Amino acid sequence: MPARSAGLLMYRRTDSALEVFLVHPGGPFWAHKDYGAWTIPKGEIGPHEDPLSAAKREFLEETGVAPEGPFLELTPIRQRGGKVVQAWAFEGTCDPDGITSNTFELEWPPRSGRRRQYPEIDRAAFYSVKQALRKINSAQAALIDELVSRLATT
Repeated sequence: MPARSAGLLMYRRTDSALEVFLVHPGGPFWAHKDYGAWTIPKGEIGPHEDPLSAAKREFLEETGVAPEGPFLELTPIRQRGGKVVQAWAFEGTCDPDGITSNTFELEWPPRSGRRRQYPEIDRAAFYSVKQALRKINSAQAALIDELVSRLATT
């Protein structure tokens, strides 16, 4: 069975456009990557955890922001490595410069014996749909496309 993650795609409407909230992974591997590296806040679904509950938990852990619905379920996507991401969209806002992320430990450089703590998310931003589609992991672009399509019909 493929790995499963759950996440939330926060969006806001401004006077000029629809904007979506994306986060950039922390740690040395992602430090100099930009286009194609951004993602929605997401993480693994626990063995007996409801996927929407997991998505809300991960959003809070990665941003310090408690998401509030209503939540619009999006079609799950499969990333290149096979992981299935189940996602929901919701309208909200926050200060991207004020996010607080949980951390993880990593040996860096590899085989050095030195372990360091890194934030799971090192930055966040609201992007126009056009810009977000360039920044986001390519498999997750379908989530933004679906959001735009569904909002256009409401």
